[in-house]
Amino acid sequence: MHTVNAMSYQDFDFELNGSKALLEDIFPGFNEYDRIGVVVREAGGGTGSSALLMSALTRFYDFFRPNLGVEPGAQFIYPEFFIFHVGKKHMTHYWMDIWPPHKEVVVKEDDPEQILEAINDRGITRLLVEDIAPSQPIFLRETLNSAKHRIVSALAYSPTGRVKNSDVKITSCEAAEKNVLDSIKISENLSKELLYELLERRELLKVNGRVTETYRRIEVEEALHMLTENTEPGATTLSYFALLEMEV
Repeated sequence: MHTVNAMSYQDFDFELNGSKALLEDIFPGFNEYDRIGVVVREAGGGTGSSALLMSALTRFYDFFRPNLGVEPGAQFIYPEFFIFHVGKKHMTHYWMDIWPPHKEVVVKEDDPEQILEAINDRGITRLLVEDIAPSQPIFLRETLNSAKHRIVSALAYSPTGRVKNSDVKITSCEAAEKNVLDSIKISENLSKELLYELLERRELLKVNGRVTETYRRIEVEEALHMLTENTEPGATTLSYFALLEMEV
């Protein structure tokens, strides 16, 4: 719980369509049972969703104050926030309170069905996807219906921290950004060149000394078409189809 005492919900500023807002305006009905999932497709890409993640986790901890702590009888808990790394692990998000490590989920096949299965298996209720062109994915009917039934809202984000046609703006705080930078620095799979590029990218997001990221609200249906640009089923999904054909 690196962030419990280092920052608070009041350290973040929210705008919706240019007007001051709350996290609950962006994620209506946000509560302590929500499970946020971010689909990450490139090295360091998850940093582009950090303002949303960090502000949401401070709001999560607010539900449990003043009982949080490490002492016997105290509430020691982390939010159910997950990073879905497509293809391979793209960064370590430890200092952003994505913990324990099993919440950094690697989906080895860049296959919409496999990505959505991983999302469903973690019971995600709020979904963030990279701002890519919607595709025409192939899903099992059961997988698709499960997601539609459960996911409440979705946002498009950019690895750069700024999306086109944004309607959501979140201004972060110094403590939150320090955790983002620390996560970048401990990620062993980043080259020195990429590390420098990511740090520079974060610096360019500063407005009056504070990092500001933008997002775009999208329908859940659209988000499910933005999990990947790949539309071809992978080996695992093809094996499902083979089983279904045996029933005919």
